[in-house]
Amino acid sequence: MKQLDPSEPVDLTNCDREPIHLLGAIQPIGALIVLSSDWIVSRTSANIGEFFDTTPEQLIGQPLSSLFSGEAIHGLRNRLALVRGPDAVERVFRCPLVAGGPDFDIALHMIGGQVIIEVEPSTERNYGDATGTVRGMVGRLDQTPNLNGLFAEGARQIRALTGFDRVMVYRFDNDGSGEVVAESAKPGIGSFMGLHYPASDIPRQARELYKRSLLRVITDIDSLPVPIVPALDEHKRPVDLSLAVLRSVSPIHIEYLRNMGVRASMSISIIVDGELWGLIACHHYNPRCPSFERRSVAELFAQMFAMRIESRLRQETVEYERRARDISDQLLGAVASDDTLLNDPDWLSQILTRTIPADGVGVWINGNYAFSGLTPDTAGFARIIKALNGASAGKVFATDHIAGLVPEAASFSSIAAGMLSIPISRAPRDYVVLFRQERTRSVRWAGDPHKPVEYGPNGPRLTPRESFAEWKELVEGRSLPFTASELRVAETLRATLIEVVLRLSDEASVERQAANERQELLIAELNHRVRNILSLIRGLIRQSKPSDETSIEDFVSMIDGRVHALARAHNQITDDHWGPAPLKALIQAEAAAFLTTKKDRVATQGEPVLLNPQAYSTIALVMHELVTNSAKYGGLSDNGRVDIRWEHDNIGNLVIDWTESGGPTVKEPTRKGFGTTIIEHSVPYDLGGRAELNYDPEGFRARFVIPGKHVVDSADVKGPHIDYPDAPAADEPVRSDLLNGKRVLLVEDSLIIALDAEDILRRLGADDVNTDGTVAGAIASIETEQPDLAVLDINLGDHNSFPIADRLETLGVPFMFATGYGEQAQLPSNHMARMVVQKPYTLGAVSRRLSELLGVETDETT
Repeated sequence: MKQLDPSEPVDLTNCDREPIHLLGAIQPIGALIVLSSDWIVSRTSANIGEFFDTTPEQLIGQPLSSLFSGEAIHGLRNRLALVRGPDAVERVFRCPLVAGGPDFDIALHMIGGQVIIEVEPSTERNYGDATGTVRGMVGRLDQTPNLNGLFAEGARQIRALTGFDRVMVYRFDNDGSGEVVAESAKPGIGSFMGLHYPASDIPRQARELYKRSLLRVITDIDSLPVPIVPALDEHKRPVDLSLAVLRSVSPIHIEYLRNMGVRASMSISIIVDGELWGLIACHHYNPRCPSFERRSVAELFAQMFAMRIESRLRQETVEYERRARDISDQLLGAVASDDTLLNDPDWLSQILTRTIPADGVGVWINGNYAFSGLTPDTAGFARIIKALNGASAGKVFATDHIAGLVPEAASFSSIAAGMLSIPISRAPRDYVVLFRQERTRSVRWAGDPHKPVEYGPNGPRLTPRESFAEWKELVEGRSLPFTASELRVAETLRATLIEVVLRLSDEASVERQAANERQELLIAELNHRVRNILSLIRGLIRQSKPSDETSIEDFVSMIDGRVHALARAHNQITDDHWGPAPLKALIQAEAAAFLTTKKDRVATQGEPVLLNPQAYSTIALVMHELVTNSAKYGGLSDNGRVDIRWEHDNIGNLVIDWTESGGPTVKEPTRKGFGTTIIEHSVPYDLGGRAELNYDPEGFRARFVIPGKHVVDSADVKGPHIDYPDAPAADEPVRSDLLNGKRVLLVEDSLIIALDAEDILRRLGADDVNTDGTVAGAIASIETEQPDLAVLDINLGDHNSFPIADRLETLGVPFMFATGYGEQAQLPSNHMARMVVQKPYTLGAVSRRLSELLGVETDETT
């Protein structure tokens, strides 16, 4: 495309190509110098004489050393060496550039092989600890309970930092328009909160520039731009000011701000997942110029603000998709055991709409149809299916405006205005379609977005909207749009439903039928284990929290290794209907995964032996930590080896010996981390066995004794059951002093889950948490020192906690049960009315249940 000449007038035909980065001028609050690669001045702003004892004519063609001191140039060269990436700008504050002269704030970057230096007189004499300022600001962000609170706090903090009259958080929609989702303003100037702005308010090239240069300040719209001389180089090109802090302002944008009555503004980009999510927009009704250092602090805070938004959005998405996948898996298991369920549209609708909210579901298979809830009539549904066959090409398709695809759909838009179609066959003729009702709503625009063409100083319709008074538009015929997360879940459901259809078709083979039966058994067992597994992973992450010396990369690697060790173990377990799995395969898998070139130095000896799933998962974590430690510090870190042997003792227990040799001299660690805790305590705590560690200087040794009850030949499983996971409660109040002064008994048979639960109870103020994983141990603890309240895991391996509950009831001690079995948990008649908290443990859920148990109001949040 032909480049637009900066001297060419901007009108309706070229607005989106206005060269806002090639305006050839800067704002007068500072000066700009352009250097060649050998630091010879090639251009400068016309106002250079206002800041230094020189003129553009005297300076151009001279080395920078003719103006700046040698010490200043040395410092600038060093800072320029720190620039990384094409859009990086380095900053220096309170720097004397001329011996005996005043201090300047400096921005420098490289573009097109040239060095651009921008200077502003320093106005902050002693700003203070910028890092501490940002840390405190981010700390207040982290205390907000939800996204709306986060937005509001971000606006409030930027206004406090910069002093602008109004600060807004502005979020873009998918169509490019935007909405003010938070605002902090001085009293008496009105509010823009909730107003929408059309996409045309921010042209495409401006959006691209917002992604490259994160902060833009306009100190006074009435100030005269300062030209850069010469305007063009020897190739007739203006200087590229894309990254310039002082870049002057487009006349279109000046007119836009003037129509709003704004004299000064600042905008900071909010980048989420690499895209322009929104802006922090600051307005002032008089000229305003925050110092360069203060603007830089605001930019750093905005980057942290964007990271917090991204993190919270991702947490919501991950949790939603996890729950949806769980229901999808259970759907497959239920239909695998009863294929007649597909003929029941109400049953299918109930499951699908719990996963993707909708008002009705239509099913179309081989020309036969069935409806549930609010749907079009048969003729309308047939037209939609015909249009889908020509438009969606067998892919998941969503729209919030069916009439845009099928014009006749306008007649039933009040019932079904939007839809999401899920093809459920290889050919695009069979569908499950989710419908959503019309969502009539009033959109509040900042001025009429459909204002007719006008003629102004910048051509037809380029006069920005002169009225920013609230203007309401009624949006009809559209539903609530389907989100990107819902589309991903629909793809998962599509795979599930296609699997079901293929299994029930004549093409399904005997092997497929056998695989589905195995999956049926596996899903049935997973239905009552999923919450404990989630608690286990959550506990691993919390208890592996890094020390001050640990980098985020090392922390991620450590967590990744532990989770993968569990994943490898579960792969072995699920190979045979959640049954026993071979110990040797576990060791080989761990060695192969972690020691790609050293696994031949891990020798095993012992008869084939199988461990049940509980023991298998525990030993997987133990072996992972042993292999990891050996590879880092022990026999496998050098040229040594590890010998692992196992055998049954005379009472049927399995004894595993781990012996290292040939490595560095062994020393007992002075600090024991979470990995050592797993090695020392998992087998005794989770399995009721023993663990013995010996830090022999010649080589580390360990012995683990696993009770014979964990060495089995088969595992029991139960039939399928659809169990809808609870959605996480939003904004649950939490009392940090809820358990102040109380002694709590925690009965939990998994070490990792117990550690996580202990942390939660202590965060709620518990002074003393006594943890035990057995009935006998818990009752002995009660008799020794009576607790004030208790949390009892129902299932304790081969036993349950009901005897503990009976004793607590006799003593009048309040308690509640905990379970990962969901609705399937069975309580005896005398405890049927007891309170139950579902696993995985969360701070909000435990706080809410304990508040109910103790009869305490949850009106104080932390």
